[in-house]
Amino acid sequence: MTQLYAIGLGVGTQNNNGEWLEVFYPQPLMNPSADVAAAISNVLGYSEGNQVIDIAADKLEELSRALDSAGAADQAAIAKSFAGSKRPLVATILAADEAPTSVPEGYLKLHLISHRLVKPHQTSLAGLFGVLPNVAWTNQGAVDLSELTERQLQARVNGELLEVSCVDKFPKMTNYVVPAGVRIAHTARVRLGAYLGEGTTIMHEGFVNFNAGTEGPGMIEGRISAGVFVGKGSDLGGGCSTMGTLSGGGDIVISVGDECLLGANAGIGIPLGDRCTVEAGLYITAGTKVAVLDDKGELVEHVKCRDLAGKSDLLFRRNSVTGAVECKTNKSAIALNEELHAHN
Repeated sequence: MTQLYAIGLGVGTQNNNGEWLEVFYPQPLMNPSADVAAAISNVLGYSEGNQVIDIAADKLEELSRALDSAGAADQAAIAKSFAGSKRPLVATILAADEAPTSVPEGYLKLHLISHRLVKPHQTSLAGLFGVLPNVAWTNQGAVDLSELTERQLQARVNGELLEVSCVDKFPKMTNYVVPAGVRIAHTARVRLGAYLGEGTTIMHEGFVNFNAGTEGPGMIEGRISAGVFVGKGSDLGGGCSTMGTLSGGGDIVISVGDECLLGANAGIGIPLGDRCTVEAGLYITAGTKVAVLDDKGELVEHVKCRDLAGKSDLLFRRNSVTGAVECKTNKSAIALNEELHAHN
């Protein structure tokens, strides 16, 4: 058998029509060994390609033994723990990194990111929005929207309250994955599919979308939009914003380098290099006209911010007298001019 991309043993929720709403994978595997792949294939009848296979209750003991014999004690324990499950069980097997075509596939890929097995943009999530259903996330788990009224009524009759915390395609990450070495002040503001590196702190106003995140360590009090990745040692101040591919960024992948600072209520629509600062309240986009100053504060030339994308050691600020946007560097005018006009 050829090398598989990923495997996940999961337990999830289906609606009354047997359609998947969500799946929880306790410990997904990247590039499983040939022995593990063979164990799952032999028991569950997997042949090839990306497949979603329902796990019957009478297969759990055999699957657990096969995984244990293959040296996958953790996976064997998961299969064993599934015994007596009141929820549907599934094995999602990805032979290749392809766009997800089902809810179990989509959820496995989101788990891979939040488990730090892949970083944002390292796995295909094309078409994910069309695959995932919009559901009500409640204190009793995911509920199909067409079944919500009935469930609310039944809860009331039983003397209970079905609390709907949000209606969305994505759940909060911490109901599925809590990465080691992080602090999250308000868990509802971090979606499943976020990547939080060790040492990351997400304060109450911080937000991290799916397929986005931080290398860690870092302090996040602003918004990390979909597709944005923040380098180690960077600080996003209160209320600041990063433009994602879902919110006007188009095909440009926005990123923040190492040891950067975005001041409170600042924002970026270009990728930043390392050790860059954007002053509080300043939002720069690709088309923002900026006066480039050298290490002596002398004007080098006027450019658009897109020409500075990915360059390091820059300070973006507004002139307190004229209000013009300026970019100061620690380089001389000659060195800076040569870099600006280099054909990279």
